[in-house]
Amino acid sequence: MERLYRRRVPTEKVITNDLARICAELSFETRRQIGLLIDRQGHVQSVIIGNDHELVIPNLARSRSGLRLLRGVRLVHTHLNNQPLTRDDLTDLALLRLDLMMAIGVGKEGGVRDVYLAHVLPQSINGKSYQEWKPYPWHGFELDCQDFILSLENECTRTNVGLRKGKESSRAILVSVSTERASRRQEHLDELRELVRASNIHVVDSVIQRPHALHPKYVLGLGKLKEVIIQALQTGADWLIFDRDLTPAQVHGISEMTELRVLDRTQVILDIFAQRAHSRIGKVQVELAQLRYRLPRLSQSNTAFSRLAGGIGSRGPGETKLETDRRRARDRIRRLEKELDAVSRSRQQQRNMRSRQAIPVVSLVGYTNAGKSTLLNALTGSVQPAKDRVFETLDTVSRRLFIPDRGEVILTDTVGFIRHLPEDLVTAFHTTLQELKYADLLVHVVDAATPDPDRHIDTVENILTQLGFDTIPRLMVLNKCDLLPVGHVEQLCHRYRAVGITATQYETVGEVREALGHMLNRLGRDGELKGAWSESSDGHMAKTPIMRVS
Repeated sequence: MERLYRRRVPTEKVITNDLARICAELSFETRRQIGLLIDRQGHVQSVIIGNDHELVIPNLARSRSGLRLLRGVRLVHTHLNNQPLTRDDLTDLALLRLDLMMAIGVGKEGGVRDVYLAHVLPQSINGKSYQEWKPYPWHGFELDCQDFILSLENECTRTNVGLRKGKESSRAILVSVSTERASRRQEHLDELRELVRASNIHVVDSVIQRPHALHPKYVLGLGKLKEVIIQALQTGADWLIFDRDLTPAQVHGISEMTELRVLDRTQVILDIFAQRAHSRIGKVQVELAQLRYRLPRLSQSNTAFSRLAGGIGSRGPGETKLETDRRRARDRIRRLEKELDAVSRSRQQQRNMRSRQAIPVVSLVGYTNAGKSTLLNALTGSVQPAKDRVFETLDTVSRRLFIPDRGEVILTDTVGFIRHLPEDLVTAFHTTLQELKYADLLVHVVDAATPDPDRHIDTVENILTQLGFDTIPRLMVLNKCDLLPVGHVEQLCHRYRAVGITATQYETVGEVREALGHMLNRLGRDGELKGAWSESSDGHMAKTPIMRVS
């Protein structure tokens, strides 16, 4: 069996007659299956010895070139009693993207009887991702292996856009694993699709599973996970993106099983924030959130336990690579936190200056992509970037707004909220979100055209309560009303006691300005308008109304 490694197979042959005969004799003598992994140059890469009914394929290297091309090796193995290919053989063929799967039937006296062959299909036919050939007598079997494999791979590349060279963007399969009802799962999957689209990743397919219990290592069931791998092969996907947070062990297990890059929902949001952060404070907050997210995941590195700084003359064996990476990450986190503290003090000075000028502050809040930046531009005549995509605005933007019968106010726009906003982001963006604490009035902008506005409203209200800002007076504004019938808009405005507008239509924005003036005047008469915050002698922030009741 050791001498089998020395064998060389011509590139046009699947296996030579001599090598097939030797494998059959050895298999008959040992009563075990024997397999050979042969590359396209004809070299025997591995000799596998199984039992009488199966063999276990060792871990294979990543794809030769491209992300989802064929593996570059074929498996030729023996089957005792001249048995055809099994279900496990065909599953391994599809999952491992082998060039070919061949079984050599061993006769009763150890000779070669029939040959059984299968290969993957460029596209599924009737739900099958492979094609199984009919049995051939060994002495009548002819196949030009090299030409067949090259033509098969070219057809895979031609049929699947994701396998073509020079593709513009990455391709992903979205995975939703939840025990919630179908409508809610689909809604969450649609939201994840928008997040992925904002990351410039093309979605090629989606998978939804509702298991009784999540798999502790793979989240998905093993059977479903194998289906996902086959889908990735056929669609050219190179990412698996889950609509939930994954543990480091789950990311490692799924990535190792599928050989795909794995992302969870939190990492997608962090990547979007990293792309959209332009100011220094925004970049610092995003980097801080990323470091806090990655810190517990550093242990998945392959070199985590290699020793550094050890040797003759040192005091000890040295620290591991994992310890070094964690120490550097913690040092960087401390430096970023100090920088954020300095920015927080600077912003406090700006707030003190506004307090002396007695200028009220109005902050825009709402679900991401509800139209807050568009409303800011319409009210103030500003030209802030405003696009139809999630998390377009990360940095706090402040502009002066003149309201008749009320004078000037400061209108601020902050980062949008989303369902299950990652805790690392909330902590890192504490400096930005603190701007809401000093607002006299919050304008809650809601996308009226969304299928479930109640869920968006509840999400924003819960986050404001979590941050301790639920006591600040709020004005609700329903945006994008031009996408709904007039009667439905009136019902929504009456139901939520809101103002219905379309921020892109300037003539409807005047209602917001009038509502702001009315609420600010009413708050001023009631003595509830903060107007400014001043620091008391005991170091706490105290309210200073700018208008008192005489």
